[in-house]
Amino acid sequence: MTYKVFVDGQEGTTGLRIHEVLAGRSDIEVLRIDSDKRKDSAERARLLNAADVAFLCLPDAASREAAAMIDNPNTCLIDASTAHRTVPGWTFGMPELCAGQREAIRAAKRIANPGCHASAFILALRPLVDAGLVPAGLPVSATSLTGYSGGGKSMIAEFEAGGNARLQSPRPYSLGLAHKHLPEMKAHTGLTTTPVFMPIVGNFYKGLAVSVPLHLSQLKAGTTAAMLQQCLAERYADEAFVHVLPLGDAANLDGGFFDVQACNDTNRVDIGVFGNDEQVVLIARLDNLGKGASGAAVQAMNVHLGVAEGLGL
Repeated sequence: MTYKVFVDGQEGTTGLRIHEVLAGRSDIEVLRIDSDKRKDSAERARLLNAADVAFLCLPDAASREAAAMIDNPNTCLIDASTAHRTVPGWTFGMPELCAGQREAIRAAKRIANPGCHASAFILALRPLVDAGLVPAGLPVSATSLTGYSGGGKSMIAEFEAGGNARLQSPRPYSLGLAHKHLPEMKAHTGLTTTPVFMPIVGNFYKGLAVSVPLHLSQLKAGTTAAMLQQCLAERYADEAFVHVLPLGDAANLDGGFFDVQACNDTNRVDIGVFGNDEQVVLIARLDNLGKGASGAAVQAMNVHLGVAEGLGL
């Protein structure tokens, strides 16, 4: 069977990557809009309603507008924006989230693609909260080191133009502590307190690692680093795209350093637990343009359509 797919926002970073991923698929017919009609509402609506699956790779307001154009009950929307990630009626497009999530994605016609930072954070924390090892009310902080491609075309152009010494060093941002991924980071981990989250953009194209420091004394009594690693390993034992690193294995590191870009060009997430008898740090890394964006969207599409989940990935 051939499925018709339309990408609204095909010229953006995520849209372009989705097209690349789908290019080799014989089961997909990609519907394209003429470049001079990209802002033609009637033509966009026609293509959105003609698609079996439509990806929205747009700013939040434009995604809400596009969603309102759909009157075909058979069109499945997968929204890569932040607009619908905690909205009732939309299913969070992370198959690994919890038991039953794949079935929910399979049945859904409105799927919200997870954010890149949020994906790493949620995958690292959700199993530990579910198991009661990390209390739901624990005040949690997180830092994310990410490549500049996450900032879209304007940031990519700024970094790749060169000649700006300010861009050579890491740049913390979103220091008003209101990053747009925070609502989903809280909602989909089961935390009851909003995390303190600081992202940092570095002078490299892609790759992302979210780190979460924890004091063992603040976790469930008797919790050790080994217990945290075992909980994660058991939760993701059957997941093709989530790999939990062995505890204390020097092979996890590159001469003592954690490689932020080691999952680039894959749809894989690596999760590591590092620490001692008093403290641990959880680190989850992924390709922010892969599992953090386009890869996750295609994976959710595969689940929804009932084809092999890793097809094309």
